[in-house]
Amino acid sequence: MTQSENKVVIEQLDEKQQQEILEKYDRESVTRTPASKSIKWFIAAIAIAYSLFHLFITFNPLPELIQRAAHVAIGLVLVFLLYPARLSSSRQSINWFDWILALASFSTLIYIWIEYQDIMTTRGGIPNSLDIVFAIMAVILVVEAARRVMGWMLPILGLIFLSYPFFSHYNWIPDRLLTRQYTISDIFGQMYLKTEGLYSSAIGASVTFIFLFILFGAFLAKSGMGKLFNDLAMALAGHKQGGPAKVAVISSGFMGSINGTAVANVVGTGSFTIPLMKKIGYHKNFAGAVEASASVGGQILPPVMGASAFIMAETTGVSYGTIALAATLPALLYYLGVMAQVHYRAGRDNLKGVPKADLPRVKEVLKERGHLLIPIVALVFFLFQSIPVSYAAVYTILLTIVVAAFRKTTRMGIKEILEALEDGAKQSLSVMAACAVVGIIIGVVSLTSFGSVMTSSIMSIGAGSLFLTLFFTMIASMILGMGLPSIPAYIITATMAAPALANFDIPILVAHMFVFYFGLFANITPPVALAAFAGAGIAGGDPMRTGFQALKLSLAGFIIPFLFVYNPAMLMIDTTNVAVNAREFALPAWTTVISIIITSVVGILALGAAVEGYFKTELNFFWRIFLGIGALGMIIPETITDIIGIILVVIALSINILKAKKESKPSLAS
Repeated sequence: MTQSENKVVIEQLDEKQQQEILEKYDRESVTRTPASKSIKWFIAAIAIAYSLFHLFITFNPLPELIQRAAHVAIGLVLVFLLYPARLSSSRQSINWFDWILALASFSTLIYIWIEYQDIMTTRGGIPNSLDIVFAIMAVILVVEAARRVMGWMLPILGLIFLSYPFFSHYNWIPDRLLTRQYTISDIFGQMYLKTEGLYSSAIGASVTFIFLFILFGAFLAKSGMGKLFNDLAMALAGHKQGGPAKVAVISSGFMGSINGTAVANVVGTGSFTIPLMKKIGYHKNFAGAVEASASVGGQILPPVMGASAFIMAETTGVSYGTIALAATLPALLYYLGVMAQVHYRAGRDNLKGVPKADLPRVKEVLKERGHLLIPIVALVFFLFQSIPVSYAAVYTILLTIVVAAFRKTTRMGIKEILEALEDGAKQSLSVMAACAVVGIIIGVVSLTSFGSVMTSSIMSIGAGSLFLTLFFTMIASMILGMGLPSIPAYIITATMAAPALANFDIPILVAHMFVFYFGLFANITPPVALAAFAGAGIAGGDPMRTGFQALKLSLAGFIIPFLFVYNPAMLMIDTTNVAVNAREFALPAWTTVISIIITSVVGILALGAAVEGYFKTELNFFWRIFLGIGALGMIIPETITDIIGIILVVIALSINILKAKKESKPSLAS
């Protein structure tokens, strides 16, 4: 064992236990493992071919409709071969009807491939009878695949939207929802023959960006990136007060940014960090909540943001560099808020870290695995050099293979490369299925203008008030984001909720960042808090209490979006000299940025102390409220609130420090 190997001996979950928890809280982890080796190899071959197809079309693109249809069809084939129809179904064999569904899925691609020229030219966008048959079949297959991968919630939402144009012309429909009459040809032609239905921009993003970054994450995982983050976090923070919880925040944040899957991240990193947190004295509910909060927050953390940054760039037209810069300060403030509460809880309960002698050393960790950071640095460089995102993703995948070969412990042979190609394809299926169902929603919105109805409804409920509109947009975003992967949740909320904010002259990037935050944090908001429930499953805690504790830890994440709407300078953008919907933004004055950073950091630290009821010593109820008001004043980026906040925070903390000194005197005398 090298010195960089973690010396901490801790009882942690084995692979079987991790898989059991994943399957309980993450529907997409419930897959088959066929007993037949030939069938296993057949599925693996399709998955590897699926990955190679995406690498090929990056540099040799096919017509848009064919490319997206292939992405969906081959993905559906894998879904029906890998995912059983029911949770109770056998995992060792594939039912006869699943083979039929897989063949039907592939036929939806073959039909579009053969008929492509006629669809695009001869028919002039008007579907014939056979088009409608294949369209209906494709919709049914997509909905069933999504049900198998992620349960009923998103498929039901998709079916509700799909049903709307069938009856939206009847007189009993409210006037606001009333439309012209649509035929089956109108509806299913939209779904299957255009890039505004199943093969919408959501699937376009999945083909072009999301798949490649999931594949990139699979290669990083195969090279041992997870161990690098764990060991580095242990070396940096393991010995600090409440060290294991800080390790969880750091390692889960980094991994969450790359892989973008909150529940899987909770189980993967939490299987080590949660038992370690419990061992030093953290309550099981708190331990599970820390892991959940940190894992979910990774998707707001640049540079990768779980691939969401690239989807946002595609949706808004704002460059990746601008989005990454805008996301940086809010993400760091969020993690600072989680870290502060972890620290104060450790101080209140007198929880120590792990002895330094039992921890790896930073120098040795970097010597052994530090080279794995090169692809991530290279990715950021490529993106800021305006290299196309898909090209940058492929370059970094190839660079990962090369860099991993620098040391024997991280080197990938042909077997590992093929396994990474297979894993990446399988991990992409949930996003593919979700984006295809989201395409149904986008198709209906485009066909019926339902989006403008949603926008006007939110505006009407908000009664012309920006704050109320923000509040109801937050609620709508969280409801739409419940139980969904972060990327489809963002696409839905961007389509349905973000346009409501444009009526208040809110810049497009600010509006999209707002709904993105709240669609994402639905994962830790009870009653549907899948990431928190997974953390509770590992910790042996109560799921709902863990969820509410995660909500408490993530408090900064619920405040910050409101703040950057009222003052976009928090996103490092200056909107005073540009058009409201401009796609590029100037930096605000450096004095403004520094002022916001200082006051926000102090405010977040003070807020953490108020929430935990501890700074240098315990804070009673009055001083917690007093300090909380001061903290919010400092976080709000306005001069008058900053001044009031500073005064209140200084008073509260000064009195707490004096109280702590007074309490320590007897012990010093003794």
